[in-house]
Order: sequence, then C-alpha cells, then structure tokens
Amino acid sequence: MNTPAATDQGDISSGLITAVVNLVGTGPVPLGAYTAAEIFSVGGLMEFLEHEPSQEAVSEAVRSLAARDLITTDPGDEHIEVRGDLGIAVAFQQRSRVVADARVTGTEPDTPWRFLLMPQPENVTLEVLIDALGIHFYSLRTTDDALKRLLDRLPAGDRGPKDADLDAALAASPKTALVTVTRGRDSGEREKTDVILAREGEHLHVFLRDPDNPDRFVAQGMDRDGVRSLLARLVGQPAA
Repeated sequence: MNTPAATDQGDISSGLITAVVNLVGTGPVPLGAYTAAEIFSVGGLMEFLEHEPSQEAVSEAVRSLAARDLITTDPGDEHIEVRGDLGIAVAFQQRSRVVADARVTGTEPDTPWRFLLMPQPENVTLEVLIDALGIHFYSLRTTDDALKRLLDRLPAGDRGPKDADLDAALAASPKTALVTVTRGRDSGEREKTDVILAREGEHLHVFLRDPDNPDRFVAQGMDRDGVRSLLARLVGQPAA
C-alpha cells in the first residue's frame, strides 16, 4: 500500500483564520487546482479519493509540489510543511467536522461531476470540485454561497409523489445525484446521511433511508426549497 508523506501543518492561527474569513467576505477565494496524486501526497481528502494513486504518481507529485515551493522539509525530518494556498486548503480541511460529498450523473465531460463541501464554524466553506480527469479545484466561499452552488448542480423540478419507487425513478432520470453528508463525533465515530435525487419529467424525486429499515430508501415528496433546507440542516447551516 502506498503511504502519503506525513504533513505537519501545526496549529492554524486564529489570526490566519480571521484574515481568511474576512477575505472570503469580499468574495470567493480560489486556492488552486491539484491532481489526485498531489492531494494524496500531502494527506488531503484521502478517504474521498476514487482510487489510490500509484507510488510513481505520488513521487512525481511530490517533485512537482516541491518545485513550486508548495511543500518543504528540514533535513532529517520525516514531516513536510505544506505552504501557500495548498497549505490553507489542507489546514481548513483538517479542521472540518462535516463533509457533504455530492456525486452527479449526466454532467458534461468537461465539467465537474463531484463536489465536496466542508463547512467551517465561521460560516465559510471549503469547496472542492472534481472533474473527470481527477483534478481538484479548491476554493473558500461563504457557506450560503457554497450550498447555493451545490443546489444549482443537483437535479431540480416540482415536488415528486411520496409513493415514488427508487429504482423506477433512477431508471427514468437523465440526471441523478447521491449526496452523502458525514459528520464526525467527539467519540471518533462518524454519522452518515445519504440523500438520493432524480428528475423524472418535471418532477424531482428525493429519497432518504427508512429509519426502520436502513437498506430501503423512501420518497420524501420534496421540492428544491425542501432540499435546500435539508442540506442546510445536515451541514449545520440555518436555513434561509
């Protein structure tokens, strides 16, 4: 098994947090685009990577990051320091307690198909867009803006019936989405909530797991506003 290099971010200072949050208040803050191997090499988003990069790809990624002065290490030290925009992205990722992971089908080949949102206590969110080539586009935005952008990429339509069948809805829909919201607990355990969306004609179907039978998904009869409120609640953001 390939192992990413150990990274040492240290404690992200309150001054840096304040500065970044204030900057996001003036508009989105892009933090660059990185390959899956580059992300893996600094220990970022490891559990959300589709495939573990090869050792050769990771080695090349380390050389690329070092050449761009985005990582450095002291002689004899096994840890690497992540610098610049990538360092900010990794630091905000490490302090995230909630991750919304959305996978969408029916997207254009040159557009992102997967979206990760990592809300922060300061009402900003680390957004990661992933395209078909595995390029990860990082930015920091207000949480409200990040949620709105996610909703704009999900299937939409009028409220679907509460007796809709999941398999039939998925088969009839040209565009579907699976949104998994993972919340970390102090005990180290993780709580996951899955939301499935599909559009059939003019109707939007929204499915959640049946509390009494987690293997079964039940239609919720929600429209776009209902989905917005649901996702806002799951990520800990007050509904607008």
